[in-house]
Amino acid sequence: MDKYSEEQLLEKLRDPRTQRQGFAILVSEYSERLYWQIRKMVLSHEDTNDILQDVFIKAWINIDNFRGESKLTTWLYRIAINESITFLNKKRNQNNVSVDDENSFLLNTLEGDKYFDGDEAQKLLQQAILTLPDKQRLVFQMKYFDEMKYEDMSEILGTSVGALKASYHHAVKKIENFLTDSN
Repeated sequence: MDKYSEEQLLEKLRDPRTQRQGFAILVSEYSERLYWQIRKMVLSHEDTNDILQDVFIKAWINIDNFRGESKLTTWLYRIAINESITFLNKKRNQNNVSVDDENSFLLNTLEGDKYFDGDEAQKLLQQAILTLPDKQRLVFQMKYFDEMKYEDMSEILGTSVGALKASYHHAVKKIENFLTDSN
């Protein structure tokens, strides 16, 4: 499939004659990135696939409302993050899991996921990440795993660059302390 600029893709998405083709390109271009963003938040492969479908359904339904004030990527990430947070809150409520118990709940989800093929070091890192508050966890994952720029994260999360840098710094320190204490 040919590579399209964001502007070309938006043209296809806005034209009723090419909207389906544009959406197929959108799904093809962004599925993997969005999958891994969601997966880092919810940890389960099956849940991630379900949420990813919901993200693309929401994008399809709301594409006419996309004003282009942000990048298409930013808009899709925002939908993915919001859908993931909604899913986690719903799961927490369904299972009567308090915020304090969420770490062990998510770790159990990770350990029970037949698609997780990480070794003990990766599992320990995930445990450390799960001890972080939600916002720090999200910032750490976007910066550390996705190597996302603070400016892009700021646009997606609606938080200042300075606050994001502070969150990342605190997250790294907490993870270092967790890993040091675990040895």
